[in-house]
Amino acid sequence: MRKHLKSIFSVVGLYVCAFLVLNSNSLFAQTIKQYNIVDYGAVGNGQTVNTKAIQSVIDKVNADGGGKIIVPKGQFLTGSLVMKSNVELHLQEGAVLLGNTDPFDYKEVEMPGHPVSPKQDDNSSLALLVAYRADNISITGTGTIDGQGTALALNIDSLYHLGLFKDPNYSSCGNRPNEKARPKLFRFSLCKNVTIQDATLKNSACWGLSFELCEHLTFNKIKVVNRAYWNNDGMDITDCKNVRITGCDINSADDGICLKSYFPGNSNDTILIADCIVRSGASAIKFGTASYGGFKNVTINNVKIFDTYRSAIAIESVDGGDIENIKVTNIVAKNTGNAIFIRLGNRIRKTPGLLKNVYLGNIKVQVPFGRPDINYDLRADQDGHNNPIASSITGIPGYNVKDITLENIEITYPGRASKAQAYFPLFRLKDFPEKVNNYPEFSMFGETPAWGFYVRHAENIKMKNIVLKLDDSDFRPAFVLDDVKGMDLEKIILPAGYQNNQIIAKDASGIKLSDSGKLNVTTIP
Repeated sequence: MRKHLKSIFSVVGLYVCAFLVLNSNSLFAQTIKQYNIVDYGAVGNGQTVNTKAIQSVIDKVNADGGGKIIVPKGQFLTGSLVMKSNVELHLQEGAVLLGNTDPFDYKEVEMPGHPVSPKQDDNSSLALLVAYRADNISITGTGTIDGQGTALALNIDSLYHLGLFKDPNYSSCGNRPNEKARPKLFRFSLCKNVTIQDATLKNSACWGLSFELCEHLTFNKIKVVNRAYWNNDGMDITDCKNVRITGCDINSADDGICLKSYFPGNSNDTILIADCIVRSGASAIKFGTASYGGFKNVTINNVKIFDTYRSAIAIESVDGGDIENIKVTNIVAKNTGNAIFIRLGNRIRKTPGLLKNVYLGNIKVQVPFGRPDINYDLRADQDGHNNPIASSITGIPGYNVKDITLENIEITYPGRASKAQAYFPLFRLKDFPEKVNNYPEFSMFGETPAWGFYVRHAENIKMKNIVLKLDDSDFRPAFVLDDVKGMDLEKIILPAGYQNNQIIAKDASGIKLSDSGKLNVTTIP
């Protein structure tokens, strides 16, 4: 009997093994099918245009149910490619996907049913890689995607002046094609489950990586070098949910990592930015300028910032969107024009949004006297004649910024302020410009009356363990608090010679100062 059972079990075992091997839905995962673009006619000599060949592979992989497209070593010239669901584009070491410098090789992609923004600055789908309602996309490998943005933009400019390229929004004052006429590197919209890892992505004619209304995005250990032309943002994440940006190195002529919101009723929600390096000719990490929907549940941690012309951290709502539940920690910024810029405005002239529940902790910033972007080929327009500009937290009359906490902050300012250069006396604080409807920027007010922090139209602000340093003298007070309701100042440390009349309060209530040595709050009418 025992021998008979053993035989039965052996036969059953053979059937089970055969079933697991033959059944496509078994526990043993099938090998992902690979498609080498060379096998489909692509030529990597840097001269042959491969747009049709590579697109045919993408279409085939999508039709086959998914797979891995191999871009081998070589330079593969291409125009717009439309990514599709279940496609992995794998760039092997030494592989370069090279953007064509012929602007007619970039086509607008139809996006039926796409939501409409009240002010869609970015309504062009021109890009080297485009995706619309495509899911489960990956771009992997250590190769490169190079948009050749300078040559492409200059070709567009030349064709425009020859009357061969239409650009109704050509920038005459800037002597360059409008950003809508220049292809981005990526434009992904309404996609889910997108992973971009390990690759080097560079030289767009416009924005670098543009993602909107997408869900479950992962950017890991990629290098973005976007300094080829104007409007060269690194990443633009618009109204996306569940985004992870980790271990990335961003070097951009415009904003580095930029969270935008173009679509009312939507928002950037549940975003992680961590362990990154950012260099920017504008702001390193920025919320806005477009802020119609909002930003919530954003965590930013362990970011190193260098050579940034504008703000290390800029948090802005000026189009009616809400910003809330933001946590920014462990930031080191060197050679950066401004440390912290928090702004609630109303440029759409409707009901402003909310800006509340923001925590910034463990931040160290060094602000130079000269231009931080002096070594960039592309440099921002020079702001007006001002002394070094303070960090600021500002709302507008009747709409306060609320519940902002700054803790363990060290900012070194350059000093060298001169009343002959620019001067806004404290007795004229009532005349300090509101600029309710203006484009938000740390320099938007011109000369700030404080050298450290300017806070206005704000309530429930907490600052603890704030160290402000000066490389040289400054005639202004360290803090000016104007129309502030409820502010706790604890462990405020200023240079030894700056102990009197360094915290100025006007139309303020509930200001508490503790554990700050000889510092006091001076109230002015």
